[in-house]
Amino acid sequence: MVARRMERLTLDVAILGGGLAGSLLARQLRRTLSQLRVGVFEKASESSYKVGESTVEIASNYLIRRLGLSAYLYDRHLPKNGLRFFFDTPAKDAALHEMTELGTVALPFHPSFQVNRARLERDLWERNRADGVRLWTNVRAHDLDLGSDGAQHRFAFSGDGIAGSCESRWLVDAAGRASMVARVKGLRVPEPEHAIAAVWGRFTGVRDLDEFGPESFRARVRHSSRMLSTVHFCYPGYWIWFIPLKEGVTSVGVVGDRECVDAVCRTKAGFVDFLQRHRAVASLLDVAEMLDVGSYAQLAYSTTRFFSADRWGLSGEAAAFTDPFYSPGSDFIALENDFLTDLIRRDVAGENATAFGERVELYDEFMRFRHEATMLLYRGLYSTLGSYELYRLKWDLDIACYYNLWVAPYMLDQHLDADYLRAQLREKTFILQALRNFADLFRKVESRLRERDQLHRGNLGRFAAPLDHVPYFDEVGTPRTRQAVLARTAEAFNLIRGRALDLLDDLPEPTVRTPLPLTAFMTSRPLA
Repeated sequence: MVARRMERLTLDVAILGGGLAGSLLARQLRRTLSQLRVGVFEKASESSYKVGESTVEIASNYLIRRLGLSAYLYDRHLPKNGLRFFFDTPAKDAALHEMTELGTVALPFHPSFQVNRARLERDLWERNRADGVRLWTNVRAHDLDLGSDGAQHRFAFSGDGIAGSCESRWLVDAAGRASMVARVKGLRVPEPEHAIAAVWGRFTGVRDLDEFGPESFRARVRHSSRMLSTVHFCYPGYWIWFIPLKEGVTSVGVVGDRECVDAVCRTKAGFVDFLQRHRAVASLLDVAEMLDVGSYAQLAYSTTRFFSADRWGLSGEAAAFTDPFYSPGSDFIALENDFLTDLIRRDVAGENATAFGERVELYDEFMRFRHEATMLLYRGLYSTLGSYELYRLKWDLDIACYYNLWVAPYMLDQHLDADYLRAQLREKTFILQALRNFADLFRKVESRLRERDQLHRGNLGRFAAPLDHVPYFDEVGTPRTRQAVLARTAEAFNLIRGRALDLLDDLPEPTVRTPLPLTAFMTSRPLA
């Protein structure tokens, strides 16, 4: 029998899980509150490949500004050339250069990255250790006893050659879908209305999109790098991603309704067969080799609570997950880690219990609001993905709201301002109603296009840049008045509604309509 080393630990912050969420939080705490004793407990013995490689603007701003990783990301990972979308025929037989494309013609104004998760987490482990974070790998945490009313949290841990116990003032669960805190507290909430599954793998030898197709195909994006984009091939009920990683590896996956991504599709052979049934996708993979495969039968779920005044919290997939379509996972990590860091800072500074409890509730309610607002972008709308004309409406709405309502406040740190959050939460019901109204409108347009057999009529031969209808994206991150934000929102809402009505009525030219006031979009009255 091999003798085990016994440890008895006392920490200020114990983090369960050394993946992306936990490792980023540990780095943030060391940069912000360097006096704290921070420990990370990770069940794996080494970092491994994971999905979630694509970052968008909030997460990238967090990684650069909060965590000081700008030079590292450009050196060790790939810059991302935005999101790119391709649309196909019902028979899935269009050549890539024939497909309608929505995609950038230059690297975005605001940076984002394609990251190799295994490398990023391994490098964070090394940096965190060097910064004084205590990291235990190949250990399993168990027998969790969450303290209340000021009591310490306690748990045991064990692994090869080690066993011990830990007590900590703060406990953060960042251990992914196996979340111990969610199980102990009964926090997990299923998402039956958004029953989507996924299967994915890494490939070598994927064709280079920047050397693909005729000269006219490459010239239409002004020879900008398609290869660096997060590429989406869109179909009714599902989509296929291509994400480049460094050193010749590409992540490829399918996400969709369970009728599309069924149990057979979620096997290695079924996955390969599914991809081969799409001409453009198959042409990119014709000489590729698969390295590995993984899957989930259900992606989305939510939580009843993110943070507690009893000094525990959740980050990343230990809390909730929406959908990978717009790569929001690391955005949520950025918000959760910012809130956790601020709460820990307030606790360490001795903020009185009443003020601290109010701040916890404010952050928690905002995260639940943010989660639901994101779910409304996807719930019941996967069937709309296969039509360029319809999806272009949805994209223009989604990206306008993302920049105007979410990215801009984050870059100005307004999410940490109590008055700003209270104002947002007072409008929560109206914002969510507006998103429901547009979801209903998109479903009406889809139904009408199907009735007229026009769902795919715009899927060949077109090209558009994705920010054509967001002329203010370069203003994002600069101070703006509330009136300016509301004006931009009303402008986007009216533009999308007008174009949707044109599609419903099958009008050949845009119709000039009297703009509706912003309040008209936030009642239960239908938009069409």
